[in-house]
Formats: sequence, structure tokens, C-alpha cells
Amino acid sequence: MSETWTFVCATGELLPGEFKTAFDEVTGAGIVVFNLDGDLYALEDRCSHEEFELSAGSFDSAASSIECVLHGARFDIRDGRALCAPAYEPVAKFPVKVEHGGVWSRDDRD
Repeated sequence: MSETWTFVCATGELLPGEFKTAFDEVTGAGIVVFNLDGDLYALEDRCSHEEFELSAGSFDSAASSIECVLHGARFDIRDGRALCAPAYEPVAKFPVKVEHGGVWSRDDRD
């Protein structure tokens, strides 16, 4: 678990319908942060089906989902749950905060 928050980007660099990636240097986890109509959500940047980067896929803000480019698995960005096969396991959800003009996240898993 990382106690240290990871800087993702300045708040002005993450507009509604966009996402940014970062790397938690303590745990080694990739993080992808989404702006869904002004609400921020963070997931581990790893598909639970084939361990491929979710950020390489397509973010559909209307459906609140990200689709893995490798095999088409989709995940709800708000809670990480798998929405369709071939993924059945959720993706880890991480906390997000806005502080000092920046967007921050961290891998808070034990």
C-alpha cells in the first residue's frame, strides 16, 4: 500500500471526457484517472483479463466505461467492475484528490 500520493496532472489538463495516466512509484502500479463530467475516478491501468494497459483502450464517457483494446473487455470507471466478457474480475479502484491545483491518486491496496 502506498501512503504517498502520486501527482497525475494539473487540474486544467484533465477536462471532462478525458483521462490521464501516472505511475505509483511505491507500489509500481499504473494509474489511470478519468474525468467524467467533472467527477474524477481512478483505476489501476491494467485489464483484469490479460494484464494489458487499459489506457490504450477507448474511454466512453456516455457509458462511464473503458474498453480494453486487446480483447474488448469493458469496465465501469466509477467502481472498476467488469461489464462484459472476457473479463470477470474487477479492476482495482484508487482514491483521487484535487489539491494545490493538481490531481493526485495512489495505490491504496494492502
